[in-house]
Amino acid sequence: MLSKKTKYAIKALMVLGRNYGKEPMQIVKIADEENIPKKFLEQILLEMRNAGILYSKKGAGGGYSLNKAPEDVFLSQVMRLIDGPIALLPCVSLNFYRSCDECTEEHVCGIRDTFIDVRNAMLQILNDTSIAHLINKEKELNLDIRS
Repeated sequence: MLSKKTKYAIKALMVLGRNYGKEPMQIVKIADEENIPKKFLEQILLEMRNAGILYSKKGAGGGYSLNKAPEDVFLSQVMRLIDGPIALLPCVSLNFYRSCDECTEEHVCGIRDTFIDVRNAMLQILNDTSIAHLINKEKELNLDIRS
């Protein structure tokens, strides 16, 4: 399940993506726009800044902005940064591999084999889905509702 922290990170990135190329946005504005607790958002934005996803500017006219184009920020990157492993089992994780405690023969485990397929399908979608894609999808959905 997607954590609330990751969902807030994605929502904040979408706000910043819609604002890309403009002045940095203050935390309060992002928090108000997406109904995210300000203190929680501060931690999330700092984490993303430290990872190079965001840029921050202090002082008057300061705030946060995307450090790269919304087309270049992918869900897989954000999810790994905020929550760690994407895989549902540690023995199928690409970046956070760990053998399962109860497993004796990983190479013949039907559960592992199936969840490798699940991981691959999920990663394909997450690696191909950028913040720009989500912003465009939201626009399309809003147009559908108004039609």
